[in-house]
Amino acid sequence: MPQTNNPILDDLARLMTDAAGMAQGVRREAETLAKTQIERLLSTMDVVTREEFEAVREMAILAREENETLAARIAELESKLNAKG
Repeated sequence: MPQTNNPILDDLARLMTDAAGMAQGVRREAETLAKTQIERLLSTMDVVTREEFEAVREMAILAREENETLAARIAELESKLNAKG
């Protein structure tokens, strides 16, 4: 791109560069504001975090496995009891 000595074009280029920088700043500010508002909304709702959900899910899986083991053991004991009686 050839260099120009036209001060009007130089001022226009500087103005466009400043406008682009300002637009990025406005975008970052809008994103921060939106994130803050969403976090505030979620904190007022009864929403769990992903980590809490995963912990409870793991507990439920372990409880289900233990329940199945105990059910099989009860069935075995009942069959032994019925065989004796």
